[in-house]
Amino acid sequence: MQSIYIAGAGSGSGKSVVVLGFMELLSAINRRVGFFRPVVSRDVHEDNLTTLIRRRYDLPFPADALYGATAEQASELVAAGRYDQLLKRILDKYMLLDEQCDIVLCAGTDFDGLVPSLEFDFNADLANNFGCTTVVVVKGFGRSPDEALHAVHMAHESMLDRCGDLLATIVNGVDPDFVELIKRRARAVLPANETLYVLPETEALAKPTIGEINKMLGGDCLCGEDDALNQVVTNYRVAAMEIPDFLNYIEDGSLIITPGDRSDIILASLAADVSAAYPRVAGLLLTGGLQPAENVQRLLMGLRRNKVAILSVPWDTFQTALAVNRVESTILPGDERKIAAALGLFEQNVEIKDLQQRIAVHHSERMTPLMFEYQLVHRAKAERKHIVLPEGSDERILRAAEILTLRGVADLTLLGDPDKIRRRIGELGLQLADIPIIDPVTSPKRDEYAAIYYELRKHKGISEQMAHDALEDVSYFGTLMVHTGDADGMVSGAAHTTQHTIRPSFETIKTKPGTRLVSSVFFMCLADRVLVYGDCAVNPNPDAEQLADIAITSAGTAAAFGIEPRVAMLSYSTGESGKGEDVERVREAVRIARARRPDLKLEGPIQYDAAVDASVARSKLPDSEVAGHATVFIFPDLNTGNNTYKAVQRSAGAVAIGPVLQGLNKPVNDLSRGCTVTDIVNTVTITAIQAQTAAQE
Repeated sequence: MQSIYIAGAGSGSGKSVVVLGFMELLSAINRRVGFFRPVVSRDVHEDNLTTLIRRRYDLPFPADALYGATAEQASELVAAGRYDQLLKRILDKYMLLDEQCDIVLCAGTDFDGLVPSLEFDFNADLANNFGCTTVVVVKGFGRSPDEALHAVHMAHESMLDRCGDLLATIVNGVDPDFVELIKRRARAVLPANETLYVLPETEALAKPTIGEINKMLGGDCLCGEDDALNQVVTNYRVAAMEIPDFLNYIEDGSLIITPGDRSDIILASLAADVSAAYPRVAGLLLTGGLQPAENVQRLLMGLRRNKVAILSVPWDTFQTALAVNRVESTILPGDERKIAAALGLFEQNVEIKDLQQRIAVHHSERMTPLMFEYQLVHRAKAERKHIVLPEGSDERILRAAEILTLRGVADLTLLGDPDKIRRRIGELGLQLADIPIIDPVTSPKRDEYAAIYYELRKHKGISEQMAHDALEDVSYFGTLMVHTGDADGMVSGAAHTTQHTIRPSFETIKTKPGTRLVSSVFFMCLADRVLVYGDCAVNPNPDAEQLADIAITSAGTAAAFGIEPRVAMLSYSTGESGKGEDVERVREAVRIARARRPDLKLEGPIQYDAAVDASVARSKLPDSEVAGHATVFIFPDLNTGNNTYKAVQRSAGAVAIGPVLQGLNKPVNDLSRGCTVTDIVNTVTITAIQAQTAAQE
């Protein structure tokens, strides 16, 4: 298996985006992936890119195994004329890592001036010595098409001189107006078998965040909520004048640089940020090592919510402004917005399937949580669906919407008061300017939906006025959007109860033909596989018929998401050994399910250990094709299922995605009120895939 070397063709190529895109691609394939940097600046723990990759992809290797040498060590060896010794040192460490992996992604040197003699040829030498295929990243930022193509030509010349094996060339940061021109001209001059991709420059990645500036300047964060450090800085303003004049110079996304004793500027900046009459302030950078007055600090600490980070540095204002001006945008660990923007940019402009085929990685049955989430995203992107989010003013919903939009997972619509939601988007500094927002109270669709709802429910005694009143509710409005085809699916529940979320769908969308009830599953992502648990959220005490229905529906859900269904109907005994009302109910459910779906691989009653452990299965059910290899687990009641999924989630560190509702004609999914942004992203992605499946059916 040939590993991959990402080499920048010069400084400022922005290869971190490419490294992240390739790591995402490789980690979604069933292989043990390693990451390696030939040279790090000082300490591998201070290397942003290594830390980002280690944390995001949970690499099981010690940090010291992921690099070859520090810049100081490399400089000393080169200066002493021991270049070959440097190559050998790096190669030895690379080979130790390579032996533990199926494939290694290498990220070449940064051209940051620490080792001036280590340029593109050095990276080409390393790629050859490692036996890697190379991806060359060429800087497009600020270059004309002629300049960018000349850089591509020079990089290719260097590769040919070194006899390198080239996988692809990526021109990064090109003016969007030049993208097609560069593609067309490159095709005319490059050999037919060489692949070139062009990534356009994007505002989401072009500007540094408060956290990046703080890290590069080595500042102290005096206050500000966690996400305050992820605010993008679009400009900076040195504040030395009086308040009335200063306020005229604030622009959206400003970093305010001012001496630490200017309490008036500090308070005016915070007031401007929350004022609807002034633009958003990205952050404050206090200079001179000065702290705000004690009573001002107490005021700041007492703010119930402060999304403006306040940083402090020891230098004077002039030095600080020069340093800020030199900070280049990067991607810090934990900055989910920039990570999503980078992955979205990569995936939209690179032919992923073609790269996967060229890398020639073969799939196995191993499935990690990241692989599963990656596959979900790419399935959703393949045929984008329209998902409505009724809780449009919830911060978690808005942050998830930004990530989903940046990655191109689905088309989204928010419900709620447009003015309040737009103001909230602005306060959070999110990139959602074009997202549609509908107010159910004033929407021209309200009357149409109310008439439809009345026709569906008039047999239950509701009046036309009651129907019209119901459509003021975001859950009913969103559900009617799905029912009428104005949206393909709905996700809610971050701020509403389960009943509030799903009752309208029971009344309007209803169940699929042949399905007797709505149930739920959780996708339980363990370290090396994904299991399906049902029903852990909806039906408290299903009878035998309902259990059979849950089993059949859950098997269909598993298959729809690429998991081969091997169904275990769980009970406190295995096979014919147990007696009692509860086990007999499961036994009857197995009989019903087998009669309805004789093609299903299904076993029960069976205990959990016999369902998952092959050694236990051999002693309890030696002839079963499900025992020891089950992928779908059907619990006998809600109490057992809900407690088991939470126990596995907390004790085994599993990622639990769900609950995913199944059995409806069109997808509606419920969130937990304690859900995270990641939970929302996953649930929307799954809902989009369910909508694809429903459309195919």
